[in-house]
Amino acid sequence: MHRSQREQVRALFTQHRIDAALFASPASVTWLTGFAAPVQTGGNPFAAAPPLLWWADGHFTLIVVDGMAPLATAFSQDEDGSLLTYRGYTIDGPVDSLRQLRTVLNELWLPQASRAKRWRIAVESAAIPVAVTNVLAEASGFAPWLIIDGWLEPLRMVKTAEELAKLRENFRLTDIGHAAARSAVAAGVREIDVWEAARTAVERASGCRVPMGNDCVVGYRQQNIGGWPLDFALRAGDSIIVDLSTIRDGYWSDSCATYVAGAPNERLRAIHRVASDALTMGAGLLRPGAVAGEIDRQMRAFIANAGYPVYPHHTGHGVGVTGHEAPRLIPGSTAVLEAGMVILLEPGIYFAGDTGVRVEDAFLIVEGGAQRLTSHDKSLG
Repeated sequence: MHRSQREQVRALFTQHRIDAALFASPASVTWLTGFAAPVQTGGNPFAAAPPLLWWADGHFTLIVVDGMAPLATAFSQDEDGSLLTYRGYTIDGPVDSLRQLRTVLNELWLPQASRAKRWRIAVESAAIPVAVTNVLAEASGFAPWLIIDGWLEPLRMVKTAEELAKLRENFRLTDIGHAAARSAVAAGVREIDVWEAARTAVERASGCRVPMGNDCVVGYRQQNIGGWPLDFALRAGDSIIVDLSTIRDGYWSDSCATYVAGAPNERLRAIHRVASDALTMGAGLLRPGAVAGEIDRQMRAFIANAGYPVYPHHTGHGVGVTGHEAPRLIPGSTAVLEAGMVILLEPGIYFAGDTGVRVEDAFLIVEGGAQRLTSHDKSLG
């Protein structure tokens, strides 16, 4: 799993003369191993640290609490990967996962201590607990280390075939969620009811629980650009923005449509038409060599020239092991699009406390243009 990603990192580390590395960012761990910790209810309450990934001598070692071991078996079967676990939950005494983790790390690092004193060791420092860095310091006798927070983000922009397969499955699920949300929208129905319909459809299609984001808000909310679904009820003619992401196999989707309870009035139709036309125009600009900031500028100008307030958020973004990845389509960005990138475009028009519209599609950048990956119905109905 994800072998091509690990080859990219080996090449990067060879270039920078790095001998060993400790990864702790969940995005990095998933991108390098394919392992994804469950996120429905947050981190494992019995884990002493997030999943860790150690690289040395060309080999990757994934370190997780024992309760997550079944999710990591595929990676442990790769020739360049192995799995180490430490005890978390127990009925034999107090939960002492931190001590258990320190023992495992010492067993991993102490045999390499004499060599490690000469190593150039890289760490993703932002996500590593102090207790873990202390063990590394004791074992290696070397500090400070080379900080590599953010080093993998540029590599993650162009997707592998394996990643695209996971992303396509997530986009399929969001399409299912949108169809259910559209069917649920009616006067008297609450935001949370619409969201629950989408979530139920996605999980039935998946046969398991699926973490989901992002927004489900009626137009008359004062903060109507985004937010979690609450008990605001739709009235006849109200708009509702439904922005859906699913997270399967460690990868995110994203998508958005705006629905209306009953028949939309002409003003709402006009707003929706402009946002939809901006999306279509922006999609036509996507191609290898296009500059992210220029796409952003043209899409904002399209909205402004139609006489509407310009949205205050990004025009688009990448997606992968996190919901928002580089490149970001924002004012002034000099990022250049490349074949293999997956880009979201999401123009919107908002009138606080009144109504709001956003439409969003995902695109794969290919030679000569872009291929749409989402197929949900974005019409008002």
